[in-house]
Amino acid sequence: MTRRLLLLAAALLPLLAQEKKNTEKLAPYYPTPETVVERMLKLGGLKPGEKMFDLGSGDGRVVIMAADKFKADATGVEYDADLYKQSSDRIKALGLEKRARIIHGDILKQDFSPAHMLAVYLLPSSNDKIRPMLEKQLKPGTRIVAHDFMFQGWTPVKEEHVEDDGEGRSHTLYLYVR
Repeated sequence: MTRRLLLLAAALLPLLAQEKKNTEKLAPYYPTPETVVERMLKLGGLKPGEKMFDLGSGDGRVVIMAADKFKADATGVEYDADLYKQSSDRIKALGLEKRARIIHGDILKQDFSPAHMLAVYLLPSSNDKIRPMLEKQLKPGTRIVAHDFMFQGWTPVKEEHVEDDGEGRSHTLYLYVR
């Protein structure tokens, strides 16, 4: 009986680990079209030298555009190891290491207090989860641009609707100022 339980436990451990991994992700990876990335950074009023963070940075496209085109000090936070590596490699290949970086980690365990601007494309439940942390950490005047999903309890100072992203989809962007 004990051997059977040990074998069953050994078989279940990988499944439990995968389930834990799935519950820690705050959103599935769905790349934002480049046209929308640029609109987000413009809506947030990103300026050269400002510190910006992309929460759930995926392939790094927001961080890369912020560093390259907007000359910002851009940091992404990505939980998925493959996306972290892919985006970090792309930053290095583009020679943007001085202004762009990706943290391989959990959004909920980061310090965003130095931010001038945040870019967020997470699920509504994830926005609800990170909102109290952001309220504690962000200094007055920090801009948050949320893609498609609002932060409950916050009132956007501006909304921008993108009718067609070039791929036939529409998007709504929300600008908040803490």
